Amino acid sequence: QAHVAESGGGSVQAGSSLTLSCRAPPNIISNYVMGWFRQPPGKARPGVASIGRDDRITYATDSVKGRFAISRDNAKNTLYLQMNRLKPEDTAMYYCAVASTQGTTMNPKDYPYWGQGTQVTVSS
Repeated sequence: QAHVAESGGGSVQAGSSLTLSCRAPPNIISNYVMGWFRQPPGKARPGVASIGRDDRITYATDSVKGRFAISRDNAKNTLYLQMNRLKPEDTAMYYCAVASTQGTTMNPKDYPYWGQGTQVTVSS
């Protein structure tokens, strides 16, 4: 089991920034591919970004790549998602997850362990 817990969500105005955090047990963040996903109400849960053990990073879209940044602090057992210039369409529940693959992936089916999520609401 790899229990992970997200935090840092909130309600902000468009154009604002937020940093999401994901705490994990020791050695999870450093030894596994990690990912951030988001799920708007009533919709699917697409990937946002993924980071590999070799620090290789994959972003789901160019729009996210230019505004969001995934990173991790192995010493703090924490994964981050820095989100800048937030837009109303970024409103969603954001999830942190641990992958079972060797490389980065945007496929939710490759992630057997998930957190409970943290809500991000962006108003115009």
